[in-house]
Parts: sequence; C-alpha cells; structure tokens
Amino acid sequence: MVKLGAQRYDHLSRLVLCLCCAMLLVFPLCAAAKKKLPAHPIDLNTATLKQLEELPGVGPSTAQAILNFREKSGPFKSVNDLLVIPRISKRKLDKMRPYITIGLAAKNR
Repeated sequence: MVKLGAQRYDHLSRLVLCLCCAMLLVFPLCAAAKKKLPAHPIDLNTATLKQLEELPGVGPSTAQAILNFREKSGPFKSVNDLLVIPRISKRKLDKMRPYITIGLAAKNR
C-alpha cells in the first residue's frame, strides 16, 4: 500500500512538472501574439521609442538602437538603412517593411 502511494505521488509530480513546462513554453508565445502592430506605417525619421516598439521583432533595446542611429547618422534615407543596426537581419526587416516608411523630407535630401 505504501508503494502504491509513492507511485501515485511520483506520477502526480511528473504530471505537474510537465504542465509547468508546457505553460512556460506556451505563455511567451501568447504574449508575443498579443503585440499590437501599427495601423499605419511608421515614419522611421519621426517615430518615438514606443512607436518603434510596435514593430514586429522590435523590443526596447532595438528601438533604442534605431533612435541612437538616427541621432548619430541623421535621417534615414532608405528602409534598408536599418540593416546596419545590430539585431536587425534581412529576415526581420522583411517582416517590418509593411509597417515602416521614410518621410518625404528625407527622400528629397
């Protein structure tokens, strides 16, 4: 009888461990899916930190890197300029493209 109780406890503890692991895997995916994407394209030359964070694949550190680049190098001339920023790959840029633009003033320079 004691052995049967220990087996049940072991089975129950494994089940709880599996459920906890499953939640750790699922919850971050749900949080990422809830990110509100911009309704209209964001101008890279006027965007705020918060606006940049709305872009897919852009968190606080990448948004800050975009602002730092803009401050140091001046206005973006092309969306492709983002490729020089760490953590922005061609693949990530392709996901961001529908949500970003360059203002007319920067294009005319």
